[in-house]
Amino acid sequence: MPPWRGCDTVNRNRAACDKAVNAGARETDMRSHMVSSNVVAVALFALLSQSAAAEDAAWKGCVGLQGSPAERVAACSTVIETNAETGRRLAAAYCNRGHGLTEQRKLDEAMADLEAAVRLDPGFACAYNNRGRVYAFKGEGDRALADYDEAIRLDAKFALAYNNRAMIWLARRDPDRALDDLSAAITADPGLAVAYGNRGHIYYQQRDMARALADFDAEIALRPNVLAYINRGNVHRDTEQLDRAAADYGEAIRLAPEDARGWRNRALIKLYQGDNKGGLADYDKALRYDPADVFSWNNRAQARMRLGDRSGAIADFRKALELRPGLQTARDSLKRLGAAVN
Repeated sequence: MPPWRGCDTVNRNRAACDKAVNAGARETDMRSHMVSSNVVAVALFALLSQSAAAEDAAWKGCVGLQGSPAERVAACSTVIETNAETGRRLAAAYCNRGHGLTEQRKLDEAMADLEAAVRLDPGFACAYNNRGRVYAFKGEGDRALADYDEAIRLDAKFALAYNNRAMIWLARRDPDRALDDLSAAITADPGLAVAYGNRGHIYYQQRDMARALADFDAEIALRPNVLAYINRGNVHRDTEQLDRAAADYGEAIRLAPEDARGWRNRALIKLYQGDNKGGLADYDKALRYDPADVFSWNNRAQARMRLGDRSGAIADFRKALELRPGLQTARDSLKRLGAAVN
């Protein structure tokens, strides 16, 4: 049985599961309220031939799939200020600018734009969906839920609205409803990668590893990303497929070499496999990119202790205690080394 089996580790730092080796924080992440402007863009590209204004660079920048949030905001502002659009097209410009502002976490400005979109076109599902996202960021779950409900009422195949509503249900500790909505999102849009990732995360929390693995596989096939590889790596780790776990964490490192999560997860696997030098090297990288992670300090200390570096181990255990004074594994390890805790 692997040493982390039975530890409660989802979305918070775990307790010690193997003597002084801590697995650290489970690197899963609900992509909550991941409302992309892609749905808006797909809907609007079909309208490009309807007016000459649609060929304007600002219009394309406003409704297109490319560009940063700041670029989208600027392009949509140009569309709005030229007064060339009306009706749903103008509502879409406000909706997309609201999306860009939300990505910049300018929530009050985003809300104003999305309110304008709703006023211009009360039947525009996207505006309710994106406004629901702003409410969610503001912690107004009831209003977010109402907007997602309305978006789905207006467009029963609006996959992102189902995905986002699922996040509200999950926040309310109703995983069954969340699963229903995520499955509906996938039925509506089998290519919506984030819905597979979110559903896989719930299955993982429920310890349904076969379904979690299938969903993370699907997410990676559709849109390879760091968290998907880390999440799938966690499934492999918990089902004792350590080489596969290490490979997935390695892919996370390849995609984002300055993201500490891939390094510290792979480091843990190396320690479990007895590769203390390899684990030490990976923890060095993890701490370079995230020096505030207490478990990386604790686990690097464990690697150093196993390699005979007593002074280095003591220094790392003390750093772990500096970050978390109540970390019992670090205290116990210092006592075993004959070193003062303080």
